Amino acid sequence: MKFTDLKLNEQGLVTVVTQDHYNGQVLMVAYMNEEAFNKTFETKKAHYFSRSRNVLWLKGETSGHIQHVKELYVDCDNDTLLMKVAQEGVACHTGKPSCFYKRVDLETCEAQEIDEFKATDIFKGIYNVILDRQLNPKEGSYTNYLFDKGIDKILKKVGEETAEVIIGAKNAGKDEIVYEIADLIYHLSVLMVQKGATWEDIYQELEGRR
Repeated sequence: MKFTDLKLNEQGLVTVVTQDHYNGQVLMVAYMNEEAFNKTFETKKAHYFSRSRNVLWLKGETSGHIQHVKELYVDCDNDTLLMKVAQEGVACHTGKPSCFYKRVDLETCEAQEIDEFKATDIFKGIYNVILDRQLNPKEGSYTNYLFDKGIDKILKKVGEETAEVIIGAKNAGKDEIVYEIADLIYHLSVLMVQKGATWEDIYQELEGRR
C-alpha cells in the first residue's frame, strides 16, 4: 500500500478514523498527507496533518498521549483509513478518552455530554491486552510469565484468587472484594486466552441460559 494508491480529497489528504485496538472505541477522526502517512509507517506511531495549522503533527508530541499503531485498514473506495492504536493516556484534547463524548438525542436533536463506560468494553479491553501479550511477548511481563509456565500455573493462580475472593467477602465493606474480584477476572481472562475462549462465548452461554 502506497499513499499514491489512495483517493485523496481536494486538499490532497486522506481521512483517518482512529480506533482503540483493545476495546474497539472510536477515538478520533483526522487526516493524513503523504508525509504523515509515511511517518506513521516508519515509526509505528500515529502522525497526522493539521488542516488548521497546516503542519505535520505526531499525536501526543506535547501531551505524551502517543498512539502506537497496531493495525491499519483501507476501505473499499480507498478513500478512508481505519487505524487501530494502543492509546497512551487519552485521545481528546479535552481530557476525554475519546473525541466522541457527546450523544445526540434522536428525538430532540440535542447533544449532551456523556461520561460512561460499558463493563463489557473493559472486559474485552483486558482480554485483548492479554491476547496481544501472548502473540507479542514482552520481557518482564507477568502475563507472559504465566503463559510461559503453562496451564497448571494459570489454574493454580485462578484457584488462589478465588480463595482470596471468598476471604475478602467475609470482611466488612466492599473495597477488598472489589480488589480481589478484579484480580480473579484478570486471571480468568488469562485462562480464557490460553484455552481459546472469548467473552463473546461467555455472553452467548449466559444469553442461552436466560
